[in-house]
Amino acid sequence: QVPLVESGGGLVQAGGSLRLSCAASENIFRVTAMGWYRQVPGKQREKVALISAGGTPTYQDAVKGRFTISRDNSKNTVDLQMNSLKPEDTAVYYCNTAFGSASWGQGTQVTVSS
Repeated sequence: QVPLVESGGGLVQAGGSLRLSCAASENIFRVTAMGWYRQVPGKQREKVALISAGGTPTYQDAVKGRFTISRDNSKNTVDLQMNSLKPEDTAVYYCNTAFGSASWGQGTQVTVSS
């Protein structure tokens, strides 16, 4: 069973929106806090947003006010709504636990053109 599967990426113009979704196995979702991360070539993976089991979100400063993380505990999914996208948001986006403790999935590519 693949533990994490991300989807929803694509090519969008600056100012546009995308919604990413992550399907997690139940045993990972029990770990409580989940998060979205992103990585660009040559740089370390960084946390974008986290959400507790109870639904409390936290965001990286660069995405505050533009991104919204949510989760559906009945479906074991974590979504990331991304609005007002900027070229600097271009990256491969991954989901994982808040501590990155699960095996990393393939990620989903987000490309924002200027």
